[in-house]
Amino acid sequence: MPRMGTHPSQQRADAGIAVAPRPMRRRARRIDVARVGIYAFLIAAALFFLTPLYIMVVTSLKSMDEIRQGFLFALPEHFTIEPWRAAWSEVCTGVSCDGIRTGFWNSVMIVVPSVIFPILIGAINGYALSFWRTRAADWLFAMLLLGAFIPAQVMIYPLVKVLAAASLFSSLPGIVVIHVIFSMPVMTLLFRNYYASLPQELFKAARIDGGGFWRIFLQLMLPMSTPIMIVGAIMQVTGVWNDYIFGLVFAGRENLPMTVQLNNVINTTTGERLYNVNMAATILTSLVPLLVYFVSGRWFVRGIAAGAVKG
Repeated sequence: MPRMGTHPSQQRADAGIAVAPRPMRRRARRIDVARVGIYAFLIAAALFFLTPLYIMVVTSLKSMDEIRQGFLFALPEHFTIEPWRAAWSEVCTGVSCDGIRTGFWNSVMIVVPSVIFPILIGAINGYALSFWRTRAADWLFAMLLLGAFIPAQVMIYPLVKVLAAASLFSSLPGIVVIHVIFSMPVMTLLFRNYYASLPQELFKAARIDGGGFWRIFLQLMLPMSTPIMIVGAIMQVTGVWNDYIFGLVFAGRENLPMTVQLNNVINTTTGERLYNVNMAATILTSLVPLLVYFVSGRWFVRGIAAGAVKG
């Protein structure tokens, strides 16, 4: 017998009658205006930055006859890599017509030492200012930090005089020295903040075990510096590779980087302006920083976050 005072559905269940489950009411999803706005902004920003890249790529794969038709966003009817070959090995960069490959190898020879030396020196400076503090440490750090905000144009003429007196002007070592000098404030700031976020107990334990300045740095601190070293390398590669003014002033005619030669390609006109070749040369010049970011972008975020705990 069904129990008195129970719900009818419960009575049917007690009687052995199958009861269909009651449908649950779906909650109406409310439109999150903030989230829609964020996605709209991100999509608009992506289109803003990707549209010029798309135009450059499709233009570099077209012939000049197609470009004259004026369909800027249209895909090439007949794909051709001839503009890329011409940009690499034939286009005129001033008086010479050897392409931008010479500037590419010049940029490589400038970038490699301009990445290695600032990172090593910045790591030593940051380590010294974080763990081996002296009375003048704060003043020295303030002076280095001040150098990051002084416009480079203010110091070009004094540096020209100094490098000329040292017989380094218009040479490969001269342009490397310039990049090392101007990268010191930022590299020191990065490594100092990173080392300051590490537990002080590690340093104190190493001191108790008899470790000196260089032993602690080489055997303890440097192996733990991989994230911030990757950050420094990314910043240096992109900064030095994209540099124009220092390469133009200090590198000399035989060591002009790729950016200076790209400017010569764009501004050198003998007859018809070859837009497809110009676009191909521009993409080739920016290819190294793009690859660096695509390959190690996640390491960049990790390294920045690791050094942002305290500073």
